[in-house]
Amino acid sequence: MPQFAANLTMLFTEAPFLERFERASQSGFKAVEFLFPYPYPASEIQQKLDHYGLKLVLHNLPAGDWDAGERGIACHPDRVDEFRSGVAKAIEYAKILGVPQLNCLAGKAPSGVDRKLLHDTFVSNLKYAAAELKKVNLKLLIEPINTFDIPGFFLSTTQQALDIIGEVGSDNLYVQYDIYHAQRMEGELASTIEKNLSKIAHIQLADNPGRNEPGTGEINYSYLFTFLDRIAYSGWIGCEYKPASTTEAGLGWIQKLNS
Repeated sequence: MPQFAANLTMLFTEAPFLERFERASQSGFKAVEFLFPYPYPASEIQQKLDHYGLKLVLHNLPAGDWDAGERGIACHPDRVDEFRSGVAKAIEYAKILGVPQLNCLAGKAPSGVDRKLLHDTFVSNLKYAAAELKKVNLKLLIEPINTFDIPGFFLSTTQQALDIIGEVGSDNLYVQYDIYHAQRMEGELASTIEKNLSKIAHIQLADNPGRNEPGTGEINYSYLFTFLDRIAYSGWIGCEYKPASTTEAGLGWIQKLNS
């Protein structure tokens, strides 16, 4: 049976962030993930995790000015120092929160910058981040994101991510495979996951269209969950979707899975 982690950035958003841990626990989740812990003291988040018996399975490296529309800076040649400072900050939080892996968002390609320079910057930053994370036994993940939702996002396909991982050459660098983004960009979900299972450290889900909960769109999640069991995927699956109504009202798909 797949292990599901509540994405607190998109679920239980009716409540302030620090109150969502309780809601996740009450809804039966044993683990959570979220975009960023940095607005809050790590000790305060850790208290919530401990109090509600939750495991933190993923958060992101700092990704620039999110509220201003930035979606990562790892491919930006003029922000390498900022990226490296963010790696150090993420590691500080990871040590306290006990998270085993951190995701690096490539960012949107700056206009007018040569794509090879963006690629080389991204690869160089990943080499640095992977080496720093390895010192403290952390995995580094990169996530392809569809360019319909985020036009210009630099990393957009599974194969591009795999090619970059090969170029970086670090044994602690993996793919975060988001089913929703992959469906929009390339399809072939089951075969892609199976073919590249050894390089996929984390999976996220949402249905398409709408990015709502499983069962609201075109993706056959009943098949995929059975398939993931069959191929022995052992990681967590992050529920990174927008509930069609309230979070709790939309959790029936998990109850059906467990029935």
